[in-house]
Amino acid sequence: QVQLAESGGGLVQPGGSLRLSCAASGSIYSMNVMGWYRQAPQKQRELVATISSGDTTNYSDSVKGRFTISRDNAKNTVSLQMNSLKPEDTAVYYCNAQRGWPWGNYWGKGTLVTVFS
Repeated sequence: QVQLAESGGGLVQPGGSLRLSCAASGSIYSMNVMGWYRQAPQKQRELVATISSGDTTNYSDSVKGRFTISRDNAKNTVSLQMNSLKPEDTAVYYCNAQRGWPWGNYWGKGTLVTVFS
């Protein structure tokens, strides 16, 4: 039932910042975990950050201290604030939602982030 749509990607210089947003067509309240993943060219999709229904967050070591994930259940949105961006952060970023029961795993179509001077 839930559909996800990412926005906010673009071109940014190293050291700059971007804020990605994920808008859900349905309620995210029932989702156990919301997250952001990314996929760089010729590489597998990797986890960037997750946030639980209880607002517990988890970050990959590569982005810890630079990225911040947050959710707004009232607005059915999940955001990813990205600071101190590096060229290696260049990737397509995907929003993800998961729940255990009824089981569900939803993906957005992605938004491209390019870090280049």
